Amino acid sequence: MKKTIRIGTRDSDLALWQANTVKSRLEALGYTTILAPVKSEGDIVLDIPLYEMGITGIFTKTLDIAMLQGKVDIAVHSMKDVPTLLPHGIVQTAVLDRADSDDILVFRENIDFSQPCTIATGSLRRKAQWLNRYPNHQVVDLRGNVNTRLQKLNDGNWQGAVFAKAGLERLGFVQEGIIKSPSFSGNYMDLDWMIPAPAQGAMVVVCLEKDVYSQEATSQLNNKTSEICTRVEREFLRTLEGGCTAPIGAYAEVVGTNIVFKGCLFSLDGKTNIDIEKSVSISDCEGFGEKCAAFILENGGKELMLSIKSQMK
Repeated sequence: MKKTIRIGTRDSDLALWQANTVKSRLEALGYTTILAPVKSEGDIVLDIPLYEMGITGIFTKTLDIAMLQGKVDIAVHSMKDVPTLLPHGIVQTAVLDRADSDDILVFRENIDFSQPCTIATGSLRRKAQWLNRYPNHQVVDLRGNVNTRLQKLNDGNWQGAVFAKAGLERLGFVQEGIIKSPSFSGNYMDLDWMIPAPAQGAMVVVCLEKDVYSQEATSQLNNKTSEICTRVEREFLRTLEGGCTAPIGAYAEVVGTNIVFKGCLFSLDGKTNIDIEKSVSISDCEGFGEKCAAFILENGGKELMLSIKSQMK
């Protein structure tokens, strides 16, 4: 039986871009769709750092509830925001073609990194990796959607702020090597030394397990390579029990017939880090992320996670 697929999404510009991408692709396959934007708690509460709110899935739980209540049929998320364990009754149906996973530093004027600087980010992972590389710098919290954060950078006295490159590209703000938006005009540099968040740059579609129609429709959007790589990264995250509250980075890519993986766990102050770089054939990748996390835990990671959790209380 045909039906109109109601696409749940946050109402930020980036979330709407993602939802409209799914909408266009489904309609190109002959399906009828409609957007159903909602506002999440993560978008409403902007004066408290995410890690202090003590909630995993803060950007996704409103849509989960709407789906379980029958108000929307599918939801589109930035995959890095999605908890590694989905709510009972909700399943992942597609990971779309992955965009650039890199973090970038956005700034107005050239920076002398040897001097004390103030860098803004709302991510513990970015903060820890930045302080590990630049211990003489200060890192301050930055919250809000992409436009809000760019406006704060424009109005503030920081030297720069860290963003996911994919989000700025999707909104059309990356232009000929510069950043240009309604609220900010400046420069950026790729932070190729910074290991991204698990599944950064990937979009995921979820729906109710019992909704066969929506599952069949959205599964046609799945990119197998993106699905495999993000699964490895999220296995790594889940095994370390990071959620949104620990400085954990993970990135997997397909190189020939292998999957090459880089993962890291940092202390909150960036002074301590444990990392791993390993490859495995695609045919042997089952449980690969879990095995990489086990290596981290066996080499000081267990004690480091306990320390992080005690500091987060």
